[in-house]
Order: sequence, then structure tokens, then C-alpha cells
Amino acid sequence: MQKRIAMVLGVCLGLGFLATQASSQSDKSKRPSPPASAQCDLGGGKTLTVDYSSPKAKGRKIFGGLVPYGQPWRAGANEATTFVTTADLRVGGKDVPAGEYTIFTIPEESKWTLIVSKKTGEWGIPYPGAGSDLLRVDMKSGKLPSTVEDFKISFDKTGNGCTMNIAWETTLASIEIARK
Repeated sequence: MQKRIAMVLGVCLGLGFLATQASSQSDKSKRPSPPASAQCDLGGGKTLTVDYSSPKAKGRKIFGGLVPYGQPWRAGANEATTFVTTADLRVGGKDVPAGEYTIFTIPEESKWTLIVSKKTGEWGIPYPGAGSDLLRVDMKSGKLPSTVEDFKISFDKTGNGCTMNIAWETTLASIEIARK
């Protein structure tokens, strides 16, 4: 009888340990590239939210190195970067209806391209292909005066929208987004 109690107790402790390990693995904040979010208040209770994972440069050559020029990039790490708007938008002069999307970029030395993809819910790579694109628009890009260690997406408020900024290493890419 005592052996059975000891065996049941051992199994319960083992299962408890495994459950604890599984829950700590699912804690995204402990990842090397933790989750981050940026939000633009579009007025009237409407918002644009971008959820992404923020990798660190760690002394690596990022653009033209870790992130090759001329190829679609997930704009972050881990799960695909989401772009959720509760209002119809104009992104770089093109229409984006309210909804949930995934964004990718194509970094180049002199310019970037933003891709808004209709396909959602995937891991960040591979890029689902041009057949899933809602739109592609050019972004402004330039050099920053100092190095940005943690990849960051942010918004600067403008009259009826925001400028979305993507900054990492010594590069800043941006695009105008307005409420339609």
C-alpha cells in the first residue's frame, strides 16, 4: 500500500515538474527576442497595432548581413509581425481596409519596401509569396546617428495618422499611414 502511495506521489510530482517546465517555455517574455508592441491612436476609438518580437543586434552586421538585402524579411523574430487596424487606412498612399494582416519588408541599401500580406497566423518565415500580398509600397530609409541594439517598431503621431518607424542597428525605415 505504501509503495502505491509513493508511486502515485512520484508520478504526480513528475507531472507537476513537467507542467512547470512547459509553462516557463511558453512565457514569451523570456525569449532571446521578447515580444513587443506599438500602437497608433487613429482617433474616434480606432487604432493600428503592430505586434512583433524584438531581436538584439549583439554586435552582428544586421542589414546586408544577418538580414540580406533584396529579400523579404519578417520585420522582427519568432512569429510573423502582425498589423491590425480597426479603421480603413492609406499606407504609403495605398488603401488598406480595416482588418488583420502580416507585414514583411524588403530592405535595400538605398530604400525599403513594406509588404502588407493578407496571410496571417504563420511563423515569421518563410514569406508566403506575392500571391498573398495586399500591397507593396516604398519606405523612406536612412542612417541613424547611433546604433540601436534592440529591433524596434514605433509610431509618431501625425495629423490624421502616424508615421511607422522601423529602427535597428544604424538603419531607420519609415512610412506614412493615414486614416482613410
